[in-house]
Amino acid sequence: MEIGMIGLGRMGANMATRLLRAGHRCVVYDPNPQAAQALSETGATAAADLAELCDQLARPRALWLMVPAAVVGSLIDQLLPHLDPEDVLIDGGNSHYQDAIRRAERLAQQQIHFLDCGTSGGVWGLERGYCLMIGGEEPVVKRLEPIFQSLAPGADPASTPAEQGYLHCGPSGAGHFVKMIHNGIEYALMAAYAEGFNLLKRASIGREEQVADAETAPLGHPEYYRYQLDLPQIAELWRHGSVISSWLLDLTAAALRADPQLEGFSGRVSDSGEGRWTCMAAIETGTPAPLLTTALYERFASRGEASFANQLLSAMRYQFGGHREKDQ
Repeated sequence: MEIGMIGLGRMGANMATRLLRAGHRCVVYDPNPQAAQALSETGATAAADLAELCDQLARPRALWLMVPAAVVGSLIDQLLPHLDPEDVLIDGGNSHYQDAIRRAERLAQQQIHFLDCGTSGGVWGLERGYCLMIGGEEPVVKRLEPIFQSLAPGADPASTPAEQGYLHCGPSGAGHFVKMIHNGIEYALMAAYAEGFNLLKRASIGREEQVADAETAPLGHPEYYRYQLDLPQIAELWRHGSVISSWLLDLTAAALRADPQLEGFSGRVSDSGEGRWTCMAAIETGTPAPLLTTALYERFASRGEASFANQLLSAMRYQFGGHREKDQ
């Protein structure tokens, strides 16, 4: 098959490369011409602009948008003059599922199909494949199944699509809804590993000189916390036979091997929106999700968003008890 790939960043370029390796024809475009040129050297057809990209594709076209959620709407506006009935747009980024529903309805008025495809795999997807969560019309999904099969990790061809790593989750918005929840879970899993390893790191606190003053809770039994644990080796240990083994733990172990003290990281953790939307969906449906919500709030705190609240806590302690802040 052939497909147009728009957006050649960390994932888009690798996805195009994986499709090329599987024998598909890829016409590629990125606002940075060098990104498209680099892929042309591996077999892709580079387009100088969106009009040229559409001209290079046989009808009905299939175009995969791998761009930030904030620009999907404007990109669709730019593409519309160059599209024809029965063309398909696939949003493979992390857009809000409600936007996917609205876009599908809008494009249907011009007989253009829209699929929302949550894509998981990150920078490792080139070799490992991508987990694809697809929403939209079933006949259109079936038409493009060879594309999804090539991007997915794959398995025995006789296995189910889910076993191969892709799934038609339901009508418009379903793919991005499933990916939204996937990322909310990812936040909580990452937070659990981070908190656990932090506790392992602090298991040596009993070796430190204990402060005795009115502002510090005493450590009751310093003798119980005198372990100097090898975190990289523990992470490696847990990868083998442990019930908490996972790909995220594999990545954690790799990070700790490369930089045991994590000196290359400040601890400022971003969020791209899916965790927020997951929490909003939990509230709107009355579904308890305290772990997912806490994981999101911890990301806010990592960026200093709790600073004023902490200052106010300190101010209140001073007001009622004359407690002055301790130096670090």
